[in-house]
Amino acid sequence: MTINECVSFLRENDNYLIITHIRPDGDTLGCAAALCQALRALGKTAHINADPHSTPRYAPYVSAYYSPAAFTPDTIVTVDMATLRMYPDSAVQFRERVALSIDHHKSNSGYAENTLLDAECAACGELVLRLIEASGAPVTSEIATALYVAVATDTGCFSYDNTTAQTLLAAARLTDFGADIRTLNRELFRSRSRARVAVEGIVYSTMTYHFGGRAAALILTDAQLLPLGADEDDLENIAALPVSISGVEVGVTIRDLPEPGRCKVSLRSSGLDCNALAQRFGGGGHTSAAGFSMTAPPEEIKSRILAAIEELLGSA
Repeated sequence: MTINECVSFLRENDNYLIITHIRPDGDTLGCAAALCQALRALGKTAHINADPHSTPRYAPYVSAYYSPAAFTPDTIVTVDMATLRMYPDSAVQFRERVALSIDHHKSNSGYAENTLLDAECAACGELVLRLIEASGAPVTSEIATALYVAVATDTGCFSYDNTTAQTLLAAARLTDFGADIRTLNRELFRSRSRARVAVEGIVYSTMTYHFGGRAAALILTDAQLLPLGADEDDLENIAALPVSISGVEVGVTIRDLPEPGRCKVSLRSSGLDCNALAQRFGGGGHTSAAGFSMTAPPEEIKSRILAAIEELLGSA
């Protein structure tokens, strides 16, 4: 689907429910908030599905657009969601009714009836900005703020390898549209809780290095985190820390999930194809950032991933 075809789709339909992916981050939530506002400006009824796992960090940008309990949607749209494995339980009744997927993951499985996809975008927020501008809806300062949150968080404030000239141009346009980047950058990137500082201490003191320092692996368990009082906001983007160390080409972060025995694995790289690595374990994502979940003891997961990384490093 092209941008213009997507605009026609949005104009022809109504009663939208916008779904964000599980464990929602700034990109999926920022895109949802911006798209919801744009649809309302076009005279449509639109709401965001409220995910109980959304953290307080992003609540100011999305909470005003959450769906009321009595709302019955006609058109289901997902943003920044590559596969139905990323679909939240809070909207499970609409899982097989996705009419439109707006995404930037090259691993998108094509689960929706229609897909607007651009894998060249560093963040889905870039694509949503183009879509809103093409629709003719005004890009208000509130929309610009939501999309800046999306773009900035998915690029590590424009420091990750996925950042392109188009990303920077999108950020500049959002600034012109009224995004308060000074305040947003301070709140999102330069303010840390004491719990976050304690988590980073655990990261740097327990991280292990492999293959001559080319890979770094980290296991974070509830037993480590609960005494710190750390919440999901304190763990935001923790997976970027291993690969930020000089000489490390690929970082592996393994974390407990609420389901007993299940772990979330986040991969970050400045060289290896994280998407290809994650796909070996049923996951996916981007070249420089990908992930998957697995039911197994953390040390076993770590050994299996390191074996795969060793194979990839040997063929690099």
